[in-house]
Amino acid sequence: MYVDPPAPRAKGRYEAPPITSTGPLEDPQRAWRFNPDYERLVTAWETVKPQLDDLRVVLDKAFALAKSPQTWDAPVGERYVEDIREWRNRLALYRQAVLTSISDEAADTPRWVQTTANAPHAYPS
Repeated sequence: MYVDPPAPRAKGRYEAPPITSTGPLEDPQRAWRFNPDYERLVTAWETVKPQLDDLRVVLDKAFALAKSPQTWDAPVGERYVEDIREWRNRLALYRQAVLTSISDEAADTPRWVQTTANAPHAYPS
């Protein structure tokens, strides 16, 4: 069993850009917005994780049924149990790879980016 990596955090309802110890972010003339690339990673996580959970539940149910003595009364049944066990292992590895790649990308992507839209200017052009 694997533990899921940390999920990217969606923007909080009242979340604002971070403030440094010297005051507002480096350039007060620049506006900040939540990074759309980071937002896409949040959406990807929220889309993929429930689907992976559903697949795991279905395979777990099939595995439990296949292991039941009422399902198989022939030695060939063990082959199907082994096949389902292998599918479960592959799904666990796939899940770990997909969620880790999203989590790693989110860790390398800034949550806030600067934008020039709606930024105050001392001298209008």
